[in-house]
Amino acid sequence: MADYENHHHLHQQQQVVSRETAFQALNTIIQLHFEKTLEKKRSIDLQKKELHKLFQIFFIFLTLLFMAQSISSRLQCRHCWIPITLLSMAHLIFYVSVAQTLRCINGFKYQRRCHKLTLGLATEKLRDMKMRLSGGADFEAIGDEEFEIHYQEPPESYFGKFKRNWALHFGFLILIYGFMISSSVVLLCF
Repeated sequence: MADYENHHHLHQQQQVVSRETAFQALNTIIQLHFEKTLEKKRSIDLQKKELHKLFQIFFIFLTLLFMAQSISSRLQCRHCWIPITLLSMAHLIFYVSVAQTLRCINGFKYQRRCHKLTLGLATEKLRDMKMRLSGGADFEAIGDEEFEIHYQEPPESYFGKFKRNWALHFGFLILIYGFMISSSVVLLCF
């Protein structure tokens, strides 16, 4: 009888230890993905600041170029290729810079979304286990697969958001390019 009590007591200790270990593992997963979510948010914010700075520098350059054209008495219609070439090169450089920055922002947003989905799944599983155990369920009845949290990815439709953002930025850039070219021609030739 004493042997049975020792075995039963040892089994209860193992169950408590494994329960605590399981909860600790889930809490660690939750904490990790929460920290990663915050880290990606900070990275997105830094890239957005960089994008805004690029836009400011670009518009200052366009303003200076436009002012130089309007003030200069030496530039004539036959010289309009000079500002058009400068505008084209500036737009191309700006296009590449914005494309790279948007690529980084979209990558960070995608990673952040994955971490948020994984965080949500881990939190839900932890809450379900706690509710089952508080309802009187046996810890042994909870299978090992309940503790596995796989990295979650958003559906394919999530990428449409990135394409719309991309199209918006580059549509605006093409609009500005067309406006600046036509303004340069009008200013120099008419």
